[in-house]
Formats: sequence, structure tokens, C-alpha cells
Amino acid sequence: MNDTIRLVGVRARGHHGVFDHERADGQDFVVDVAVEVDARAAAGSDDLDRTVHYGVLAEQVVAEIERDPVDLIETLAERIAAAVLTHRAALATEVTVHKPQAPITVPFTDVSITIRRERAAEPADERTGAA
Repeated sequence: MNDTIRLVGVRARGHHGVFDHERADGQDFVVDVAVEVDARAAAGSDDLDRTVHYGVLAEQVVAEIERDPVDLIETLAERIAAAVLTHRAALATEVTVHKPQAPITVPFTDVSITIRRERAAEPADERTGAA
């Protein structure tokens, strides 16, 4: 069983959406990230380099929200998941992107997408067959 690091409610302004006014005016996006890790090595050594630095991760999430616009929150979620999985200790991630100011004509509280992505398996060593 893996351990989980969670970031909840990371907020930044982005210019994502299919409508011109969303691109021009921007809006707040809120992101929740769960990162599966095996925390035993980090806990046993008390070594930050053996886990995911959540401060760095939070800054990466904000950078992904603030960078070039995309039409879909699905695309934004995918970009954030890819950034999470660049961390050596990250085994898998679940990313939820909330768009609380989505241009919907009826009263609502939130619109969100949640995706789950896992690190690709390492290719086997052709000489030994080991991963």
C-alpha cells in the first residue's frame, strides 16, 4: 500500500476556456493533488530528497495554471499530472481541477475534473530482463 501526500485548494488565475472572455479576463482555478509515494525511505532517513517536496509541487501547480491557455480543464489536469510525475518519488497522482467561475447559465457551486495517472513502468533491462 502506498502513502499519499495531498495538496488541497491550490489557487491561481488562469486564462483557460473556450470563450474569448475567459481567455481575455481569466478566472480562478483551484487544484487538489494527491501524490502516491512510498514514504518509508524518506521517513527512515529524514531526507527530503527521497520524497516529493510539497512546496515545490505547489509552485509547479500554480505555474501550470498560469502558463499558456488551453480550452479544456481536462487538458490542464493532464499537464498538472505530468508535472507531478516528474518527481522521482511520485508513483501515481490524482489531480482535480475546479473551475468555480465556469460560464454556466444556472446556479452551481463548482465544475471539476478528476484524473488519475501512474508513472510508466521502467523498461526492462534487455541483458537481465530486470526492470
